[in-house]
Amino acid sequence: MCGIAGFFNPRGFSSDSASTMIQRMADRLAHRGPDDTGEWVDGEAGIALGHRRLSILDLSLAGHQPMISKSGSFVLIFNGEIYNHLAIRKEIDAFDTVRWHGHSDTETLLAGCDCWGIEATLKKTVGMFALAVWDRKECVLTLARDRMGEKPLYYGWQGDTFLFGSELKALRAHPAFRGGINHNVLVPYLRRGYIPAPYSIYQGIFKLLPGNYLQISGQQSPGLMPDPFPYWSLRQVVEYGLANPFNGTDGEAIKELETLLMDAVSLQSIADVPLGAFLSGGIDSSLIVALMQSQSIRPIKTFTIGFAEKKYNEAEHAKAVANYLGTDHTELYLTPQDAMAVIPGLPTLYDEPFGDSSQIPTFLVSQMTRRYVKVALSGDGGDELFGGYSRYARSQKIWTVCQHMPLLGRRWLAAGIRALPTGGVNRLLGMFSPGQDIKPPGGDKGLALAMLLSTETAEQFYQVKSSQWKNPDDLVIHGTEPMTVTNDPCQHLHCGNLLDRMMYIDAMSYLPDDILVKVDRAAMGVSLETRVPILDHRVVAFAWQLPQHLKVQSGQSKWLLRQVLYRHVPKLLLDRSKSGFSVPVDYWIRGPLREWAEELLAEEKLKAAGFFHPKLIRKCWKQHVSGQANWKNCLWSVLSLQAWLEEQ
Repeated sequence: MCGIAGFFNPRGFSSDSASTMIQRMADRLAHRGPDDTGEWVDGEAGIALGHRRLSILDLSLAGHQPMISKSGSFVLIFNGEIYNHLAIRKEIDAFDTVRWHGHSDTETLLAGCDCWGIEATLKKTVGMFALAVWDRKECVLTLARDRMGEKPLYYGWQGDTFLFGSELKALRAHPAFRGGINHNVLVPYLRRGYIPAPYSIYQGIFKLLPGNYLQISGQQSPGLMPDPFPYWSLRQVVEYGLANPFNGTDGEAIKELETLLMDAVSLQSIADVPLGAFLSGGIDSSLIVALMQSQSIRPIKTFTIGFAEKKYNEAEHAKAVANYLGTDHTELYLTPQDAMAVIPGLPTLYDEPFGDSSQIPTFLVSQMTRRYVKVALSGDGGDELFGGYSRYARSQKIWTVCQHMPLLGRRWLAAGIRALPTGGVNRLLGMFSPGQDIKPPGGDKGLALAMLLSTETAEQFYQVKSSQWKNPDDLVIHGTEPMTVTNDPCQHLHCGNLLDRMMYIDAMSYLPDDILVKVDRAAMGVSLETRVPILDHRVVAFAWQLPQHLKVQSGQSKWLLRQVLYRHVPKLLLDRSKSGFSVPVDYWIRGPLREWAEELLAEEKLKAAGFFHPKLIRKCWKQHVSGQANWKNCLWSVLSLQAWLEEQ
């Protein structure tokens, strides 16, 4: 795991000044790679590549980057791991005689580029990565990102210079960077709590989409952005899987999934440094830990965090699983003081506004884990592939009711609900649907219900249902929501049932742009590599071939994952309601963090920032502080943005 950075100017530049600039950019990523640094500059061609290394495989100088291929044709900087690189080496050895200098996967990638070319090599990989390859003969720069988006890669023109890097802080270190804020992306940010790809918080700077590569040539006109090309498409995998479903027995499905996950865990447990795993006590992380332990002759190291607030605490469940499996378990209980110590550093850590409050425990568990190991396996991905989120079941129930009503009738009903007093509608809904998860700004459940009733398609319904702020356009001054996978009909899945379509949207956006961003920045912020076996693309392909009853059965989510896990851990230790990896930020911003929150949400400060209409935000804040409503997610997104603006 490493950090990469670079810049390209087709007109060329002074190699001496470029060397200083690329060193500065790479140094901004020292946390991602504290073990080694390197740069490669060709002033005449106008290319500079920088690298910071976290040594995991081949700790010797044979793994130093930037690395040049045997033919001399390619120069590579690479962040990530290619888990099947030894198998690729065997294939290369059969193709050509190669004198290997070390056993790094970087050298394997370069040999593959020499043998087959860049795109063909990417297709052969099983791994996670963001990389840049410079073709010295053709003067072409290629950027590429792994299939599911585990590793980040930003890019864009700033004047005559094309910048790229693992994190925005590397791009900001270049003198050409201008950094105008993109008002429009604040709308989906408030809706989702993250900035969706391909956009970033800055104008002209983008995130490379998962499974894509992009090429810039020496004949490129500055400012002209080439289109990325997919070397792997999740949409195609999903459509193929739905059209060619698994037709074996339940037992055969359990065996096949266990085999695939065993192989993924085995490949991702290869490292030349100490390795462990996050363990929350939930289905996904418990399964990964169980499979790791089944393949290890020693107790593997596991790590979890807990909270004094019992509603949020899963540490006891994690400890029970760890005790049963016999792992070497470490736990840390968090306090509000721990959170307050982390919060000032979050804007720097995440580089752009990021409104998922579980960033706090993710950073703290990463920080604790790094004291003992250099690599940690994670259970992320199970919810999006196996129907794990509770919002899926709730959405299906409500949408089923909506579909039994004509759209015109639903819109008339929605208009009637909007005309009623807020408090009366909320009390009525509370009587007929206690505990219903409808939480729009201002506590108006009637508004949320009216918006849901007015939606025309399942995708529109799910966007409203999963939104934090239901009407973010009303909050952002001069903001227009751009098209993304969540709101662009051209990108929606036009087959499958509602569950499939919700999981597809989350796998395309929420997973890479929230979950994987959260884990990557938190872990790399303390120089910890994380690996996610469930997102092995072969597991992903198999998951999308599974019929719905193997994902959700008798009201139980992640049914097939559970069956594999029950082979290793007793059912009694696992069957309970899911609380998720959340933190009691609702209590904290009413209590120990209240002064910090009040300062950032002050009307004068909101006005001075110039991005929001403060009225609704202030209304929500007052209701939250008084206990009338719980708007922790909505408020945390605004707080994160305000804190980021202050840091800027």
